[in-house]
Amino acid sequence: MTKTAETSEEVKPRSVRVVLMALMIAMLLAMLDNMIIGTAMPTIVGELGGLEHLSWVVTAYTLATAASTPIWGKIGDMYGRKGSFLTSIVIFLIGSALSGMAQDMGQLIGFRAIQGLGAGGLMVGVMAIIGDLIPPRERGKYQGMMAGVMALAMIGGPLVGGTITDHMGWRWSFYINLPLGAVALAMVSAVLHLPKKRSQGKIDYLGAALLTIAITSTVLVTTWGGTEYAWGSGEIIGLVAVGIVSTAAFLYAETRAAEPVMPLHIFRSRNFTLMSVIGFLVGFAMFGGVLYLPLFQQSVQGASATNSGLLLLPMLLSMMAVSLIAGRVTTNSGKYKIFPIVGGALMVVGLFLLATMDTGTSRLMSGVYMAILGAGLGFLMQITMLVAQNSVEMKDMGVASSSATLFRTLGGSFGVALMGSLFTTRVTDTMSERLGPQAAGAAGSAQLDAASLAKLPEAVRDAYQHAVAAGTHSAFLLGAGVAVLGFLAAWFVKEVPLRGAGPAQAGGAPGEEQAARAPQASVAH
Repeated sequence: MTKTAETSEEVKPRSVRVVLMALMIAMLLAMLDNMIIGTAMPTIVGELGGLEHLSWVVTAYTLATAASTPIWGKIGDMYGRKGSFLTSIVIFLIGSALSGMAQDMGQLIGFRAIQGLGAGGLMVGVMAIIGDLIPPRERGKYQGMMAGVMALAMIGGPLVGGTITDHMGWRWSFYINLPLGAVALAMVSAVLHLPKKRSQGKIDYLGAALLTIAITSTVLVTTWGGTEYAWGSGEIIGLVAVGIVSTAAFLYAETRAAEPVMPLHIFRSRNFTLMSVIGFLVGFAMFGGVLYLPLFQQSVQGASATNSGLLLLPMLLSMMAVSLIAGRVTTNSGKYKIFPIVGGALMVVGLFLLATMDTGTSRLMSGVYMAILGAGLGFLMQITMLVAQNSVEMKDMGVASSSATLFRTLGGSFGVALMGSLFTTRVTDTMSERLGPQAAGAAGSAQLDAASLAKLPEAVRDAYQHAVAAGTHSAFLLGAGVAVLGFLAAWFVKEVPLRGAGPAQAGGAPGEEQAARAPQASVAH
């Protein structure tokens, strides 16, 4: 090896860390946003009005993020990852600045959609660039960093959002993104160097449009079903029909496109398909848990809503620690099949234990149950992305990353919708049984946090706490049943050697060893 090459190898770890720091800042931007905005929403509505459109502030962002995710992945594959990633950061920052300047609810919703378009590229860009920069065998050691960012967003988001809103005003909940984004832009621009690409093919506009319609219909069904509209209403049935037709048309269009936005051949890999399924189920369990655990702790256990992110600390710390350990073991041994199996089992056990909680469950016991669920998620969160990326050729890294991200997002949408519908039904039924329909309706119409509950008559308070416990039981029992599918799917994962695994890779699929040795990306020294 030449002296120059040796010097390059010595400097590379430090330079990679600089790039990863910039990528983690970008990832934090995308994940932190909704957490911060959630605590600022009451103040925003108080100033801008438009309470009836409140849900669209979140829905517009979620829709734009989900719909743009696969398109960003394909653009990165065709025209270069660095340019598309920097563009997504700029769009996100423009959306953030405009959202902070919004003068009414309509403007805020529109600007949030712009912000969501950029956010779709942030998550995909981070995952795909890491896939380009670091071989799968080495990627495990960085899993703890990614899990840490997720935990930081979930714990710190509500705290930061509340502090900013109280002391600086709600507009700074959006403006806070600007300095962080500027740092990420500068670091990525200066340090990261990826091979430039210029595809001769044209973007699959028809496929992108059909996929956008299919995703939008799906997200709206899960967002509106059982809340804005009854599940059997014409609006929901119509959206389901549009989703089915557009999905079928999309699949047909992809078989005809020269450069399909989501190449169907990636699903020929058994591992990739299984990771997509498991990722969907992880999203289902995680987002449901994040939503209903604080609700149970506030309503039944009397916890304060002020530090709501801290209520999830046992789950998030467990997830971060286990993800770090699993990543290190994967890097050292090259083995990973055991992790989806163990993670799937722990996810089932954790959700089942959470389903057993009632009005007498202590915070210590609920914390233990959360830690078990967190351990299961820790084994699964990054491994699903790692195996999905290892299952495709380097040229499809972007669409593999975006597809895995999309399935997890859709899983979260379905989880919140189905668990939410079951929760609401069970709460209403239990209240009616204990208090009668009229009294139940009067109690259920209030925002019954710990402070509000203390003001209620003891009989009503006791009935509501039992109702929330019953609703939580049903929601988590559904989650446990769905998680069983993930556990079963994990047994069918084939342990294909990870690219970059050196000698251990000898038995790998054709072309993998060459891919491992091929220069993928470089960083400035």
